[in-house]
Amino acid sequence: SVTHTHKDDLDCKPSLVSPASFSPEDYAADEAELTANSDTLIFDDYRGKVCVDDSGFVYKLGERFFPGHSNCPCVCTEDGPVCDQPECPKIHPKCTKVEHNGCCPECKEVKNFCEYRGKTYKILEEFKPSPCEWCRCEPNNEVHCVVSDCAVPECVNPVYEPEQCCPICKNGPNCFAGTTIIPAGIEVKVDDCTICRCHNGDWWKPAQCLRRECLNGQTLS
Repeated sequence: SVTHTHKDDLDCKPSLVSPASFSPEDYAADEAELTANSDTLIFDDYRGKVCVDDSGFVYKLGERFFPGHSNCPCVCTEDGPVCDQPECPKIHPKCTKVEHNGCCPECKEVKNFCEYRGKTYKILEEFKPSPCEWCRCEPNNEVHCVVSDCAVPECVNPVYEPEQCCPICKNGPNCFAGTTIIPAGIEVKVDDCTICRCHNGDWWKPAQCLRRECLNGQTLS
């Protein structure tokens, strides 16, 4: 014999509601939902009546909860979760540790030091990165430096000593007489026939030289 399957038999399976199951105590079925046929059970449509978070927890209308994707509180409404969107305070630009556990990010640690040329310094600490620089770590985490203004040396061959900022004239003021360096303040005989003298105060100018007539290295009178 041939057995026929009726459409009514296929509709007997209950439709499941996802993602959460509901307790009959909280949501009692209406009498109209239970048909005369005891094998057929139709679950209510709970859209607009509850909210479900990312973990499957169910919340009633008016309840506050924290969805898995947000740290800001939400309220369950007929239109779905309505979440707070607060205007969070700005994070301090020197903040070195930010926590995101709450609704708004929160600065837990502010930078309290200065960085200069690869080194760190405490607030208000003074230091000399070079012989010519004096620096201080300011409260705003910035380094303020003053560079020494050196006077122009009064010689053509100044030298730099270790741990000194400005060059010094170890042999005193001088100038060039041709390619020869002569001391300032006196007349210098650079050869048998030439006498030179530095300009007073103008060491960068070549020396004034007086050349006399000579014969075999002897000055002619």
